[in-house]
Amino acid sequence: MVVDLGLSLGALVGVLISGGFVYGEIGRFATPQVSETRFDERREVFGYTAGLFVGIPLAVAFLLFLSSMSNAALPGAAIFLAALVGGTELAQWALLRSHYWGVGDSGPFYALGYRAGIAGIFSLAIVAQYLAGPVLTWHGIVLVLVESIAILMLEVAGALLSLPPSEPAGRKGGGPLPGAIFGAFGFFVLGVGSLSGLGSAEAETVAYAAVLVALAGGLLVYHRLRPMLETIPPPSAGAAPPARAVPPAYGRTDHRADPGGDDRLE
Repeated sequence: MVVDLGLSLGALVGVLISGGFVYGEIGRFATPQVSETRFDERREVFGYTAGLFVGIPLAVAFLLFLSSMSNAALPGAAIFLAALVGGTELAQWALLRSHYWGVGDSGPFYALGYRAGIAGIFSLAIVAQYLAGPVLTWHGIVLVLVESIAILMLEVAGALLSLPPSEPAGRKGGGPLPGAIFGAFGFFVLGVGSLSGLGSAEAETVAYAAVLVALAGGLLVYHRLRPMLETIPPPSAGAAPPARAVPPAYGRTDHRADPGGDDRLE
């Protein structure tokens, strides 16, 4: 019963934090906040859902990383951290090269939703793990909640940092390697808090400091890269295809080429 309650509360926290980000932050680029939605809303929801499923095996690596750090097993922690960061980068790489999500200029929005879903599962994992522990304190609960927000910011900042350079956005850097380095450093900082434990006032101070440093780093990088979202045009802004030399057979109409993959009748 306690395990079920922990999982339920963890799921609630994960959905509220990650879903709130998708609704509030990505939603500001959808109507009526803007004149025309900058992405396919259906694909955004599916991307977020896919992130929830992909986040399950990644959350296992995350928990094993934290466990290794708490036991000072640094070689094992390095292996699980590499699996966590490498798996996350590979997941985003595959998403943006798929036909469904990777066609057109709206990929950054889908990457953000995808990574937010992964962060939601991570939050579920750490909240459920803490609630299943033998001792619960208000300090520990607050720490886990702040850590969940820090994980979300590391994921979404890493999502934008992992995108390739973009001339319209004025970005000359970026890519999977910088994103992986940022993610490895951010999660390692979180792991330092687990390494210190919560057995004393000094250890709690170190744990809080580590979480706040990771949160600040994620917020800083995301704030710096956030303006690139303003440069993404709506999917319907694509140019019309050239006129056919021969009319289409069987009375069919031509379709407008939509970079977002949403073909529209002319």
